[in-house]
Amino acid sequence: MSSKTRIIVLHMKEIIYTAVFLALAVILAVIIFFMFGPGKTADNTAAEKSRYKPGVYTSSISLNNNTFDVEVTVNADRIKSIRLVNLSESTKASYPLMEPVLDSLASQIYSTQSLDDIQYAGDRKYTSQVLLAAITDAVKKAENP
Repeated sequence: MSSKTRIIVLHMKEIIYTAVFLALAVILAVIIFFMFGPGKTADNTAAEKSRYKPGVYTSSISLNNNTFDVEVTVNADRIKSIRLVNLSESTKASYPLMEPVLDSLASQIYSTQSLDDIQYAGDRKYTSQVLLAAITDAVKKAENP
C-alpha cells in the first residue's frame, strides 16, 4: 500500500476573500429575487397599500353668492389636514360658526380617519352638514379606485 501524504497550504487571506464574495453573491441573489420575483409589480403593490392618492383636494361651498373652498390634504393612507381657503372677511362675519365647526369636525376626522359617525351639536347641525358634504366630496376625489 502506498499512501502519499499530501499537504495543502491555504492562505487565510484567500479564504476570507472567498467567504466575503460568496456572502455578497447570496445577498445579491436575494435582492434580485425580491425585486423581480413572481407576481410583484410596482403598480400592484403601491395601489394595494394606499387608500388615497396623495395630494391636496378641494370642494367649493357657495352661500348667498359667497364662494369659498374646503381644502383636504391627504397622503397615501391618512387625512392630514382640513381647512377653509378663499374665505373672505365678509363671509367670516356673516357665518361666524364656519371655522369653529370645521375645527370640531376636523379633529374627529383626524382621530378616526373616517367620515362616518361624526358628532355635532344640535345648534350647529346645518353648518356641520354643509361642511361635511364638502369634506366628503373632496375625500372622494382623493380615494383610489
